[in-house]
Amino acid sequence: MKSIKYLFALGLFLCIAAAGWLFYPQYQIHKLKSQTVEVNTDPNKVSFLNYFRHEKGRQIYHLAIGDSIIHGIGAEQHKDLVYQFSNKLALQTQKRILFQNEGINGITSSELNSLVQSGRFDVEIKKSDIITINVGGNDILHMVNNSNIYNAIQKFDQLESNFSNNLSGMAARIHQLNPKATIVFLELYNPLSPSDQYYSIADKLLPKWNLNIYEVANRYSSSIVVETTKVINGEKLKNLSSDGVHPNSDGYTAISEQMIYQFKHQYRKESV
Repeated sequence: MKSIKYLFALGLFLCIAAAGWLFYPQYQIHKLKSQTVEVNTDPNKVSFLNYFRHEKGRQIYHLAIGDSIIHGIGAEQHKDLVYQFSNKLALQTQKRILFQNEGINGITSSELNSLVQSGRFDVEIKKSDIITINVGGNDILHMVNNSNIYNAIQKFDQLESNFSNNLSGMAARIHQLNPKATIVFLELYNPLSPSDQYYSIADKLLPKWNLNIYEVANRYSSSIVVETTKVINGEKLKNLSSDGVHPNSDGYTAISEQMIYQFKHQYRKESV
């Protein structure tokens, strides 16, 4: 009887621990989001959009670095994310937006960090007003391709730690070169259908991964995390291209509109 009680207690403990591991990141993300007071609740705060509207100068320079999402795989001509967001921002601010798309298909966070640290983008970073970053999806894809799904889950913590360090390194380098730049990070989304056998696992691991993005962004003023998961998720798979991974033109439109929405409704802290 005592052994049964012991096993029951141990099982309960493991369940609670597992629940904490899976749901704590969601709680932390919610907490970090809540710290971003919406503009309409504080008249003394200036939204990202109004900041760029009233900033001196007639043009805004937008640099985008990262993977195939930045590059625009899955989009028709002039329907990629960088093009659409830049043009929407031009309409909202009545300013000319000069944009540079440096998306590289298949690049991992380690590879992108190496390029940033080597000075590959230094000239563009120094003159940029906005720097958009999307990376991390290929980290996971490479791991899954090189091992089975269960081994991949076991390696997840180390992969996540490497991703966090790479993102931290990129953000630190950008801030060092241009502390006034607004850094725009994009969440990683789950492209799987709810009917997929791995959907539930991916959906639970995703907040743990995205928490790293929020934590890095929270270290720097003037940074913002785009809630990509609001527009591409299990209920909005129509926003994915035929490859089932990349957004289609509608998906990129939805992400760009989410970016503009958050630029309107989130305030910009002053750089320090």
